[in-house]
Amino acid sequence: MSDSKQRPATSEAGSQPERLHKFLASTGAGSRRECETFIKQGRVSVNGKQVTKMGIKVTPGVDTVAFDGEKVRPERKVYYLLNKPAGYICTNSDERGRPRAMDLVPDKRQRVYTVGRLDAESCGLILLTNDGTIANIICHPRYRVEKVYEVFVRGRVTRQHVTKLEAGVWLAEGKSSPAKVRPIEYDPKRGETRLALVLFEGRNREIRRVFAKVGLKVKRLRRTRIGPLVLEGLPEGRCEVLSPADLRFVYEAERLYEANREMWDAELPPPEKRRRRPAKKAAGPRRPGGRGATKSGRPQRSTGRRASSGEGAAGSARPTERPRRRYYP
Repeated sequence: MSDSKQRPATSEAGSQPERLHKFLASTGAGSRRECETFIKQGRVSVNGKQVTKMGIKVTPGVDTVAFDGEKVRPERKVYYLLNKPAGYICTNSDERGRPRAMDLVPDKRQRVYTVGRLDAESCGLILLTNDGTIANIICHPRYRVEKVYEVFVRGRVTRQHVTKLEAGVWLAEGKSSPAKVRPIEYDPKRGETRLALVLFEGRNREIRRVFAKVGLKVKRLRRTRIGPLVLEGLPEGRCEVLSPADLRFVYEAERLYEANREMWDAELPPPEKRRRRPAKKAAGPRRPGGRGATKSGRPQRSTGRRASSGEGAAGSARPTERPRRRYYP
């Protein structure tokens, strides 16, 4: 591994019982959903007995699990810290054949996936591993593992922008979690502001969508820190092999959450349920003189314009008034 710092990255399987499909996925047989299918197809056995029902639990190191007649065991846990360049996607497969972040991992013997995602245009730190426990703790906002971003936005940032971003805004899937925002500098030549942003979660393109909600256009985005893991010193496109000792902060975050569960859960926005759209009524024959018709009974011709009906309505050509307040702070 000439492209990485070589350190031991082994982790022994625990002795706690776990669901069969989860254990099977940890052996590299496939994703958890694929492993559920394998179980239903009768391709998995536990201690010599075929299993076709979900919900069975096995204890690693105690129970013998076989897939297609061959004994399987969990893969060796590996952890890579990558400085992802722009243009790489954080998915295991892509129909368009775009370059993937996992293609930059020098050792292809272990199946890995990205912990959270950075969209194709964004760059910076991302963790790749086959350890589901580590991935869940880092990604879930309740464990409060900080992700720090360097964000460049078009124009100046006002105190009102910062207040809205820190309070959280409403997205399609619910309210975004509170953030910490610190404007750093305004570049008059580029006409952009550089900010430092701290989040506990990272939904799909969340930062870009949240900034758009308050009227700010993200031009460039880079993740610079995950917990205590920093980007500094890691060249773009290169990865570093981490050991379990480098990830002790993850288990410390889990311990802190258990000690503050009630208070921390109360501070997170509740998950919002999406409302079902009402079913569309079947369109009947248009009556002469009905809605959208002229006095002669003919349909009214569209002018190609839409009436503006409030802030942000389509077709409104009136630009948003720029705030007169100078650069914050």
